[in-house]
Amino acid sequence: MISKRAQNVSPSQTMKVSGRAKELARQGKSIISLSAGEPDFKTPAHICNAAIDAITEGFHGYTMNTGMPELREAVSDKLKRDNNIEIPPNQIVLSNGAKQSVGFTLLATIDEGDEVIIPAPYWVSYPEMVKLAEGTPVVVNTLFSNNYKLTPGQLEEVISEKTKAIILCSPSNPTGACYTKNELKELAAVLDDYPDVLILSDEIYEYIVFEGEHVSILNAAPQLKDRTVVINGFSKGFAMTGWRLGYMAGPKPIADAVAKIQSQETSAPSSISQKAGLAAYTGTMKPIQEMNKAFKKRRDYIVKALRAIEGVECFTPSGAFYVFPDVHSFLGRSTPEGNKIENTTDLSIYLLEEFGVATVPGDAFGEPGGIRLSYAASMDDLKEAMIRFSDGLSSLS
Repeated sequence: MISKRAQNVSPSQTMKVSGRAKELARQGKSIISLSAGEPDFKTPAHICNAAIDAITEGFHGYTMNTGMPELREAVSDKLKRDNNIEIPPNQIVLSNGAKQSVGFTLLATIDEGDEVIIPAPYWVSYPEMVKLAEGTPVVVNTLFSNNYKLTPGQLEEVISEKTKAIILCSPSNPTGACYTKNELKELAAVLDDYPDVLILSDEIYEYIVFEGEHVSILNAAPQLKDRTVVINGFSKGFAMTGWRLGYMAGPKPIADAVAKIQSQETSAPSSISQKAGLAAYTGTMKPIQEMNKAFKKRRDYIVKALRAIEGVECFTPSGAFYVFPDVHSFLGRSTPEGNKIENTTDLSIYLLEEFGVATVPGDAFGEPGGIRLSYAASMDDLKEAMIRFSDGLSSLS
């Protein structure tokens, strides 16, 4: 009864952990969740007010399948203003979140057996989306010593005539690492020898960068423009996760193909959300700057706290709101009850069930030695979470 396609796809581990944490909280257990990739701030007021105005003024109908023209123009203007990238509105498709934009882009470009290079640690959905498109994920394990960033040498080893695409995410989920302009140039030099390889550049965390400015691969390698799809959205930078609004911007044939798929699968995103998105891209950025200040303060705290725990290694992430410490030294140890911690999934379950702190295991991201902690939580929660996290690890023997 169930298709092979559905059977081959794994459920999201981040959603699984978040769900279990919420279930335990409903049971009355004290839970601090560092598992969800969701800002704890409210959507800025001017964005909410734009949505309220849209509702009261009766903006309730379908928009164009690719999204309302005014917002696609605003996205185009934003790309030019903030990223120095020129992509016209007719090459932009608004979707129900950046996740849908990634998924539909893969459905529009990947055929059965096509290989897609995915550096690990990766966002949990990338390999599964490739599988849904009947492609083959080619996972490249990067190194902690290089802040888990793909090197040109590693790319050279796996790229081939079978490669159809590569997915890059900067700032990264789950590590928070950001590629520099020079690092992207070096990767582009490899890609120059493979002109048929598509680049999916996931830039959803672009507004959450602490050192320097966000760098898109098209800033480093404009020659790749005709085969690069920029994926972005409003969820992270504007604290708009529940509004479900994202977009892809890229070559017109790909945008047209994505639009065709979207017309049959979902049609355009919510008209109200689109009005909110228009306010986000045309209004003040002051609330976003304030959020970033808070994120940076939290980052500095949690990195220092993690480094104080014997056996934990953690580099300082340059963006997003995650840390991805190396905890491999705790694998193989036993809990006070005598249960062996075989992998980071066991470790995450143990920390959640026994110490009330929710994390996401590195296994879910393709890196068995790490664990993801989100610091999109209040400072008070972070301080208590670090006490519990430290106590949990020190209780292992």
